[in-house]
Order: sequence, then structure tokens, then C-alpha cells
Amino acid sequence: MAVTDEQVARVLAAVPKGLLIGGKWINTDKSIEVEDPSTGKTIARVADATPTQGIEALDAAVEAADQWAATDPRARGEVLRRAFELLTDQADDIALLMTLEMGKPLAEARGEVAYGAEFLRWFSEEAVRIAGRYSVAPSGGTRLLTMKHPVGPVYAITPWNFPLAMGTRKLGPALAAGCTAVVKPAAQTPLTTLALAAVLVEAGLPDGVVNVITTSQSGKVSEPIIRDPRLRKLTFTGSTQVGRRLIEQSAQQVLKISMELGGNAPFLVFADADLDKAVDGAMLAKMRNIGEACTAANRFLVHSSVADEFARKLAGKMGAMRIGRGIDDQVQVGPLIDSAAVDKVTELVADAVNQGATVLTGGTSIDGPGHFYPPTVLADVSATARVFTEEIFGPVAPVIIFRTDQEGIDMANDTEFGLVAYAFTENLSRAITVAEQLQTGMVGINQGVVSNPAAPFGGVKASGLGREGGFEGIEEYLETKYVGIAT
Repeated sequence: MAVTDEQVARVLAAVPKGLLIGGKWINTDKSIEVEDPSTGKTIARVADATPTQGIEALDAAVEAADQWAATDPRARGEVLRRAFELLTDQADDIALLMTLEMGKPLAEARGEVAYGAEFLRWFSEEAVRIAGRYSVAPSGGTRLLTMKHPVGPVYAITPWNFPLAMGTRKLGPALAAGCTAVVKPAAQTPLTTLALAAVLVEAGLPDGVVNVITTSQSGKVSEPIIRDPRLRKLTFTGSTQVGRRLIEQSAQQVLKISMELGGNAPFLVFADADLDKAVDGAMLAKMRNIGEACTAANRFLVHSSVADEFARKLAGKMGAMRIGRGIDDQVQVGPLIDSAAVDKVTELVADAVNQGATVLTGGTSIDGPGHFYPPTVLADVSATARVFTEEIFGPVAPVIIFRTDQEGIDMANDTEFGLVAYAFTENLSRAITVAEQLQTGMVGINQGVVSNPAAPFGGVKASGLGREGGFEGIEEYLETKYVGIAT
């Protein structure tokens, strides 16, 4: 059943549209248009921050930093717990908001709200478990004491594809650790972040602890903040290209950084795999978020003995998916984020076809309003095709054949990226061997989704630095101080 116009209007009207600086919602002279990618129509306008207002947001975070750091861990955790409960209570409205500005189907948006809220609950519990250690020096005569402190004000840049979860995955540990923050969401999807900020305010977060700046001038607003000596931490989720530039900027202040960057995830199907299980896993790994995810399976590396059957079964399932505006509960595939995304996917498919790939389903962009591209499966893909080396960020599954285990592993590792890999096999020894040899920060064995708030999320090589989630996540927002005590 489709959402009514009245529900849409109510949800859009409820979201703050200004900048959140020092606990106040501030309007600006200029605004940013927020587009529904399924219709191409403007659904809202939000404030457009200037570089000066970006520094004002940092001023607020700096002013609030000492008091928030001194707040009892239990009190910080209780704010996060209340925010978790509020997000859960408002799940339907926030999911609808996310679908309107980003395009993902409602079922997936609801899943993201549940996933994103869990980071607040997880880190509400971790806030009271920050600990140092005490020991005797090996040579005697000295006691070694270590203690943990919040790193300081944080600048968090979040992407458009998971606008809620990427916010909570950064703010959850930052707030639990005692850090204040300035958040800059992507210009395409600012509404969900503004709604999250409103939830945090309602949960009792003190003024200035979290500040939100929406802007169409990302580089001009971000650089002065990053180069300001009062900032102590930068966390970014986005492309490797932008991440490299931010790392260069952060070097001047020697900032602590977390970078969750691009991916080129291999999905390995070995000869002994349960093909039905592998296809189900492939659907999750490829079609989650319409393929617009850094964890999306990008290359399907399939053993030659099962490649034809796997590709046929995958094409059957992907070709049967219902495409449309995500606010219809029956829709399974929404639009891509914008026309540039459609153009890129179209180019990648055309390149693969020109090099001999066969289109089993999809393969042609959809005319009409909105930015739609159909689920597509390509067989007989050449290893020289661009889809083998470039992140697709769309609903395209290229199938590439390997003949030996080592060849498959070598093909999987033949990329500058190393975020996540998936492998399907019924052999435990093979599963362990493959997991050990894959050059990625995460591996899914016989499953197509690895993200979990209780697990460390992050990659190696050009896929980033640091970990988000799990016990490791809060360490990214803490500094360790050693104190030597003579006895």
C-alpha cells in the first residue's frame, strides 16, 4: 500500500530545515533544494551554510567540549539510550523521510533505522566501559598507569547512501567517548541527518555537543574546519578520491582520522557452494540499497563449473524485482541518487558489452521521471572490463569465471580496494583458507550482509583507515595517556 500525500507532507513539515549551531536552529540567506530521485521534483529546501557558519559550528563544539567530557559516563550513555528509544518510536516517519530524499524502498529504509538506532544503544553501553590499566613495570620501582580521554572536537562528514546509519555510527561512539561534534551531511540527503539531530536534542543532549551544517559548498566549508587547530578528529565516509584529499588537509594539524572509503567487493562462489544459498546471498550483497553501497558485491567471481547455473538463477531473481518509487511497499528497487549515477552505470555496462559480455537481464536505462536503472546481470565478463576495477554503485552484477581456488583469490585481491569480500563454499577448511588470504577488512562466509553494530566495520588498502562499531569503534575517539608513578 502506497504512502498518502498527507503522510508525506506531515513528515517533511516536521523536519527542521536550519543549521543546528549551539543548540539553536539557524536559517540562512540561501538554501539547498532536496530532490526526490524517483520523481526529480524538489521536496524541501534546507539552509545552505557558509564557511563562516561552519567555523561558528566548530566554535560551539569547542565551547561545549570540556563540560561534555566531564559528564559522567552513565549520563552520556543515558542520552544515547533515550535517543535509541526515540528513533525506534519514530522509525516509520524517519524511514519515509529517508525514502523520499534518497530513494531506497521503505522496507530497506526501515531496516536502516533499526540498524542505525542500534549504534546508539551499543555505544550507550560502551560509554561506561571505557577503561585504562594498572601494572608494575618489569624492572620494578615504577607503577604504570594508563587512562583514556576523549580526543576532542570531531568533524564528521557523512554520505548520502546511508544518511541515518552513517550518522549514528559516528556520533554514537563520539558522544559515548565524551567528544563534541560538527556533522556535515551530504547535500543530496540532509533531511535524515537533521531529523537525527532533532532526536538527539529531544533526548536531552546539551547545547553545542552536536552541531549540524548543511551546505552546497562542501569543500569551502570543510577545509577551514579541518585546518583549525582546535579540531582534533576527522571522520569521513565517502569516495577514496575525496578521502585522499581530506587526509592531506588533516595532515597539517596531525588529526586523528577515520576513513571509510570506496570498495570493489568480490563475491566468490566455489565449485562446492550451495548455489541456492549463494544466489540468495548475492541478492543481499548486490541489491541492498539498490547497489549503492560500499559493501555491495561488485564482482561475482564464480567457478567455471557452476558459473552458467549461478548466473541464470541470479538473473531470474534480479529480473523479477519490482521497480518504482520506494514509498510503495510493493517496490523492491528504487531509483539511483541522480542522473550522473545512471550515466555511470550505463557507461560501465556498455563497456562490458563492447568487450564481449552477455546481458542476461536488464542492461538498458529506463526513460521517464526519476533516475532508474534496472537490475542487470552480465555473463562472460572480461577481466579487462571497467566493471572489474571500478565501483559500480548500481544494480549491476557482472559474472567472471575462475578455474582454481588460487586464481579466484588472486582475482579477488587484484584491486586497490579492500573493504569486504564474500565467499560461498560448503568446505570449512576452504572457508578458513580463503578468509585468511583475502585482502579485505571484512569477510562474509556464506552470507551476503556483514554489517553489524557489534562488529568492527572498516577496510584496508584504499578502502580506508580505522574501524567503526564493535568494541573497537569507541577507541577511534579516545586518546591514551600513560602516567609513570615512582614507588
